[in-house]
Amino acid sequence: MGQKVNPNSLRIGYIKGWESNWFSSKKGYADKLIEDHKIRKYLGARMAKANLSKIVIERTLKRITITVHSSKPGIIIGKGGAEVERIKEELRKLTEKEVHVNILEIKRPELDAKLVGSSMAQQIQARISYKRVVKQALSATMRVGAQGIKIQVSGRLAGAEIARSEQFKEGRIPLHTLRADIDFAISEAQTVYGKIGIKVWIFKGEVYQRPDLSSNATTATSSEPNKPSQKNSFRGRAKN
Repeated sequence: MGQKVNPNSLRIGYIKGWESNWFSSKKGYADKLIEDHKIRKYLGARMAKANLSKIVIERTLKRITITVHSSKPGIIIGKGGAEVERIKEELRKLTEKEVHVNILEIKRPELDAKLVGSSMAQQIQARISYKRVVKQALSATMRVGAQGIKIQVSGRLAGAEIARSEQFKEGRIPLHTLRADIDFAISEAQTVYGKIGIKVWIFKGEVYQRPDLSSNATTATSSEPNKPSQKNSFRGRAKN
């Protein structure tokens, strides 16, 4: 099972939390889910150069709190905070709700699967050899303290007529161990020969003390009156 399923999804509720934290009745669930998608799509386009890794959305009755994980927070904040204020105003117009934006800096992007995959995609699009790109990513990630990394590239590699997949690995990736902190992400590189798919697994170590994953959800719903019963409610979840 661990070999097939998305490693992030398998560990949700155990050592990983949700990327959308809110409760809703059946009637309002679809609207909130679509709104989350619009927010992520907008921020992904607006902050394309800021190396975004993850966007976490929490909701109360009248307020949305968005936490953006980025390795280049200065691009998002802008001079004197002007850029982030413009983003807040545009999000208020998009959602018609009060929006608060938190920005968290990723200090070691080599340990973030999304950022590693995005960096590889940019280099492959710049026509750098995929083997050279993969080798650099493997060594950089292991050098900063990862216990294992696996990379799979698929497509018309080096312009070959027939598409194929190749895997590269250093260290270990214990996919069946639920306490193993494994980060997983998928990226794409658009080349003249077509798309090159990139999958990255990074094993950071084992988590022996399970984190409190309910704190964010509790905070997000504490001010909501008449919270729907657990029987008829859904929890928003972001697809990885």
